Amino acid sequence: MTSIDDTPAGPALSSLRRARDRFLGGRPPGDGVPEDLAQAWRRARFFGVPRDLAAPPRVRPPVDPPLLAAARPALDRVAPTLSGGMGLVLVDSRCRALWSGGSRYAGTSADVAGLDLSEKAVGHNSAALALRTGRRAEVHGPEHFLDLWQEVSAVSVPLYEPAAGRPAGAVTVVAPLAEDPTAHPGAAIAEATAHAVETELLGRARPPERLLLDAYLRQRADGAAVVALDGSSRLVSPEAARLLSHETLTRLERRATALVRDADIRPENTGPEGARAGTPAENTGPEGPRSAPPEESAGPEGAHTATPEAIAAPEEFAVPEEFAVPDGAGLTVRMSRLTHGGEVIGAVATVCPAARRARAAERHDHDRLPGLMGTSRPWRLAVSGATELARSAEPLLLIGEAGVGKTALARALLTLRGAAAPRVVDAAEQVPGEVPRWCHALAEREGGAPPLLLRHAERLAQSDVAALLSLLERRPAVPLVATHTPGAPTGPCLSRLLDILSARSVALPPLRERVEDIPALLAAFTGHPSPGRPPLTWSLDARRALEQHTWPGNVAELAHVVREVAERRRATGPVRREELPYGLRVPPATRRLSGMERAERTAILEALRRHGDNKARAAESLGIGRATLYRKLRAYGMDQA
Repeated sequence: MTSIDDTPAGPALSSLRRARDRFLGGRPPGDGVPEDLAQAWRRARFFGVPRDLAAPPRVRPPVDPPLLAAARPALDRVAPTLSGGMGLVLVDSRCRALWSGGSRYAGTSADVAGLDLSEKAVGHNSAALALRTGRRAEVHGPEHFLDLWQEVSAVSVPLYEPAAGRPAGAVTVVAPLAEDPTAHPGAAIAEATAHAVETELLGRARPPERLLLDAYLRQRADGAAVVALDGSSRLVSPEAARLLSHETLTRLERRATALVRDADIRPENTGPEGARAGTPAENTGPEGPRSAPPEESAGPEGAHTATPEAIAAPEEFAVPEEFAVPDGAGLTVRMSRLTHGGEVIGAVATVCPAARRARAAERHDHDRLPGLMGTSRPWRLAVSGATELARSAEPLLLIGEAGVGKTALARALLTLRGAAAPRVVDAAEQVPGEVPRWCHALAEREGGAPPLLLRHAERLAQSDVAALLSLLERRPAVPLVATHTPGAPTGPCLSRLLDILSARSVALPPLRERVEDIPALLAAFTGHPSPGRPPLTWSLDARRALEQHTWPGNVAELAHVVREVAERRRATGPVRREELPYGLRVPPATRRLSGMERAERTAILEALRRHGDNKARAAESLGIGRATLYRKLRAYGMDQA
């Protein structure tokens, strides 16, 4: 459930009606229509939804859906209290209507079970939007595609089951359309109903899920960085997400899976303190098994004595496992196994407070470098290695894909050296004579020349390579920082130069290997808004889309996307997934693709990006028909972007 509404106040209803009429008449809707709404109308037309549909189509309804059983008590309490012509509708994760109450402004009969309210069946509506975005959504009158709902306002709130990663359904409140729909009158009702349903779902959760969630919430209440795992899902607190790398979280998950699968814990082997009698608990972390010392027999919460309530509460092992992880010097994680009914049901891992201080101390040198953002382990290791090499005034080579931040790191390292302002030469700009002149000045002044920042060493001219090789033979220690982007063929002279510089080189990770740095980079690229405009913020769904992207252009591409979004958007509130360029809105492939399919999918995304999401132009540039492009978009799961 979401309790924050960032839906911007849309255009006036009269202008929306005119825009919808223009669109349905085959003309562009106009500039005043939000792009995400125009895209929703286009999807409805692509799906072949008839605007004059008399009623939503029916599909086979689910038999005794658990969601309806959990929601029915709350729905039966709320429906009789509705007034002002408001109605209440419950849909499942496939947007099938399960129940309705109150007035019939949903445009349905009394029997709604099995009505298909998905976008493919009825076009744009709040329930489908809430399920797709995972947050509260409002759709008013002419924003709907169907004529049937032109006088209806609807607000929908998604429903999440305990530990679920996606909505299990949605609660919708419908009401007669008001001429000034600044906020839906039933928004608070929808939020309260969704909260009541989720509370009931939590109460009905099977014991292992409920107990794992309770253990996670208990540790979170103490302000700890905590991860709860049961081998199939995981709950990660924001503090833990900042401290632990993706690789460490994956290893913790594998450890939890092994605990659940391999543990053999019987009631007769469990002592009154909750630990196995006569056997010291294994202490096994990602680094391998080790024995726990006897003095660690009391966990952070103390011993757990068996009580009649044990059937409703997990029995935490009194001997937690504590092990170091490779995310920073001194960083350790303590993992406590949870048991229920004599079986391991999962584990809760917490980061020790002392480890957090050690991690902060480790980042001290990195934080002093100006203009650099990111705290992920691959980035910190690269920066730390480059900083160590830069302490001596000798050549340094920074290697990495285009756009990873080689120049930014080079400038920061030269600033750290405290030398004079460097001479910057970009070999890609083919400025003749710059490198030989620097080499001559350095040789003449015996160290008095400023350092050289050489960009794109792979594009050096033959004369520049010869001058550098000659200087390095005479003076191996010269104040030079060069950047190199692998991929282009290199001749023998350039290969020799790169071999010499590789002795003091650092490889920078691509953005796809440090996606946890994306929030910090977004904040840095957003900067200060222009006068009269609010600062740019990002919704969770948009950040997830950015983190799922492969970023072939790396940090430079991310900066370009931020600028593009900031320049184009007219809405307020956090940036939503629908406002991102097409290639970023597309989720990862839902199935394993062959090499040819991956290449084709990448080519389609690149063509759409080049042509501003215009499918007709993208199809033309690819040499295929528009119908073929639409078919391939559906085949690769890209038609919902």
